[in-house]
Amino acid sequence: MLHVVYRVGDLDKTIKFYTECLGMKLLRKRDIPEERYTNAFLGYGPEDSHFVVELTYNYGVESYDIGTAFGHFGIAVEDVAKTVDLIKAKGGMVTREPGPVKGGKSVIAFIEDPDGYKFELIERGPTPEPLCQVMLRVGDLDRAINFYEKAFGMELLRKRDNPQYKYTIAMMGYGPEDKNAVLELTYNYGVKEYDKGNAYAQIAISTDDVYKTAEVIRQNGGQITREPGPLPGINTKITACTDPDGWKTVFVDNVDFLKELEE
Repeated sequence: MLHVVYRVGDLDKTIKFYTECLGMKLLRKRDIPEERYTNAFLGYGPEDSHFVVELTYNYGVESYDIGTAFGHFGIAVEDVAKTVDLIKAKGGMVTREPGPVKGGKSVIAFIEDPDGYKFELIERGPTPEPLCQVMLRVGDLDRAINFYEKAFGMELLRKRDNPQYKYTIAMMGYGPEDKNAVLELTYNYGVKEYDKGNAYAQIAISTDDVYKTAEVIRQNGGQITREPGPLPGINTKITACTDPDGWKTVFVDNVDFLKELEE
């Protein structure tokens, strides 16, 4: 997984919050005046080896509706309490104080960024991939697991049912959770549909062949929303699709992506 893309109303404010409160670095910024938007890439290490966030600021749009479908981003930190204190000192919003997760031992806390995106802080030892999860809600967990395994080649890393709180989660990814960013799919008992809002955009994943990827996605019931081919102006080959719940993913040609980073 390369990066996760979402929209923000004040780019400078968000960059300041992510760098000062969450310890991210601003990796690059690009302004596309003819399309009236600016992107900023932030993360915990270079884009060729880390999962990062891509923020999109659309000229003149100051707020977005996050909806009920998007869950949170997960960040692994060595000391949750200390991180929360820092966030409070910088005026950040803490929505759940540090403490063990419901029905488990992991120490977590929840905070919100200036746009209201939720971040789960997870206490872990040193990790190569601190930006470690994206949580999205789905209406049919088995259908989603099956799609991500077959169409995207991910593996089901673990699944946990929590009947007491009426939800089930599945962790999907391309490698172990402690070393890779993962997709956390959440199914809330009886909830088949959610409002996606207009804030969260998509996840980008690298692939060796966008044409083959599009074919496999089609065969497994995914909908191709952008036919595979080069992007005008950048020449990076991509394809885009939606999963059975309507979540969007973009696949980017590996070699083209690395070339783009060198420019």
